[in-house]
Amino acid sequence: MRYKIVLVPFPFDDLSSHKVRPAICLTEPIGPHRHVVVAFITSRLPAEALATDLIIRTDDAEFKATGLRVSSAIQLHRLMTITTSLIRRVLGELPPPMQTQLKSRLSHLFDLSR
Repeated sequence: MRYKIVLVPFPFDDLSSHKVRPAICLTEPIGPHRHVVVAFITSRLPAEALATDLIIRTDDAEFKATGLRVSSAIQLHRLMTITTSLIRRVLGELPPPMQTQLKSRLSHLFDLSR
């Protein structure tokens, strides 16, 4: 599941409701409940990207493999752990060059380079 782009019900910040949105799986399924850690993907590109944003543009050479329809931002600061049974559909997969960028941003976010 790692690097798969999927559709999942993602809660609003205030937990009042949820909306089905794209997310990227950051782990393989874990344990008997098959939990995966996912990061939120938004089509609202930030005016100024954060260090935790990975922008995927429609003009990227391997964009089609993602299964996304429009340019989007993976927001690595918006994480959630879910069971794989909540995954509605697999859209695509993050291409290897973007996987490298994602790993670098995660390492920076969690200060794993020490």
